[in-house]
Amino acid sequence: MKTILVFGGSGFIGSHFIRHILNKQTELRVINFDKLTYAGNPENLKDVSGHRRYSFVRGDIAKITLVANVFNRYKPDYAINFAAETHVDRSIHGHAKDFISTNINGVFNILEVTKNHEIKKLVQVSTDEVYGSLNIDSRSKFKESTQYSPRSPYSASKTAGDLLASAYWATFGVPVVVTHCSNNYGTHQYPEKLIPFFVLRAMANNPLPLYGDGKNVRDWIHVEDHVEALEKILFNGRPGETYNIGGNQELSNIEVATRILKILNKSKSLIKYVQDRPGHDRRYAIDSTKTEKELNWRPNQKFKDSLPEIIAWYGSNQQWVKNALKRLKKINSHIEI
Repeated sequence: MKTILVFGGSGFIGSHFIRHILNKQTELRVINFDKLTYAGNPENLKDVSGHRRYSFVRGDIAKITLVANVFNRYKPDYAINFAAETHVDRSIHGHAKDFISTNINGVFNILEVTKNHEIKKLVQVSTDEVYGSLNIDSRSKFKESTQYSPRSPYSASKTAGDLLASAYWATFGVPVVVTHCSNNYGTHQYPEKLIPFFVLRAMANNPLPLYGDGKNVRDWIHVEDHVEALEKILFNGRPGETYNIGGNQELSNIEVATRILKILNKSKSLIKYVQDRPGHDRRYAIDSTKTEKELNWRPNQKFKDSLPEIIAWYGSNQQWVKNALKRLKKINSHIEI
């Protein structure tokens, strides 16, 4: 039985990926290596915790001895890295050091250890934010060839990790693939992110704070479409390559907020415009042509159809929400639902 080592598997996207792999790849063993920070939630994988092909190892990718130990113990055939600090606001408001530690040093450690092991593929899961910002009136999209232009400590740290991955392929032949995905949405997403943040505030009849004029545009993709693309990239993607993953669903922040309020039958008066975030990128849009053609993948979930189900999930899982908020408040007192 082959083994896949998943770094950061207890987070939002990682947990969906693990569940997807256990369901689809019946001859694959999954090892979840996670630090369990505030966003790494064991409850995300409660339903598979006793699965015969699933094991959990607690550890931090910023500590190379722990990364080496898990490689030596399980000798994985594949590895994928979700472990990252991802909340842009935290990178701006005094926590940039955490982003350097995990998103740069942690990626370096994984690459260093992988270099000394026989492995079929390593996937470095990154973000479209490394490309910077597009003009709001432009029809252009980010391609794999787009020049990196990070504009926040978060995106800069992810850019560094991506460049390290590319360098380790070119220099040492580490079979690594880098992926850039647009904004994810789905169940089990941490409350600091836009959609659950707005959903929970609207449910409580609290104002929905929109940065600037609210017209910043993001390309939204359902997390299940994302992990399906990652599965194809893991097994069929070409080492040394970069693959973009997008949902082809561009929406402004004000459109997202308005749709949430409409589904919850709440007044638009809950929307409150606040001072814009420093370095706030205006528009993201992903061109997934390469991934679609090479790997026969297409996004299937429509935002308008799946958003009501996701909102309903947060309403039906109040204990998960309460526990998540407790973890969040320990390190992020400036975020209030």
